[in-house]
Amino acid sequence: MAGFLLSVHVVAAIVFVGSVTVAVSLFPRYARLALEEETAAPALPAVHLLHRISRVYAVLALAVPVFGIAVGSALGVLGEPWVLVSMALTLAAGLLLGGVVLPRQRQLLQLAEGGPGPTSAAGALVAPTTRQTDAAVLVRRLAMASGTFNLLWAVVVVLMILRPGSTTGV
Repeated sequence: MAGFLLSVHVVAAIVFVGSVTVAVSLFPRYARLALEEETAAPALPAVHLLHRISRVYAVLALAVPVFGIAVGSALGVLGEPWVLVSMALTLAAGLLLGGVVLPRQRQLLQLAEGGPGPTSAAGALVAPTTRQTDAAVLVRRLAMASGTFNLLWAVVVVLMILRPGSTTGV
């Protein structure tokens, strides 16, 4: 049974988390293009697609920690430090994706579609030049958050392979 759970866990990680990490990585590049007048038309469908992939596969990726906990329980390693650190990093990556990456993607998508731009503290729409500057700042912050998200997953993968301090003998 542990072999089956491990197989589902690994396949889910490759398919779901892999798709999210690629979509999240590409989104800032295409958002920049979608915000420029001369490249907006061809880039906007890509931005829509990347945001949809990020959203849908983020939900599907919940299977990874679920099956990971099942595998850890079946193998009796849930208390191992490498598993606990991996679980904490997975939680951090999920919170970053849900709390920062996806909302910023949504904001940039609205800006690229010509929707309401950023507002001032008083709630009034800001001037177009300020809007462009704010969009550029949003793209940079999204790129940084996306890179951090992907780095967290890379560390989790390394921990899953190396298993420092593991008592399983592998």
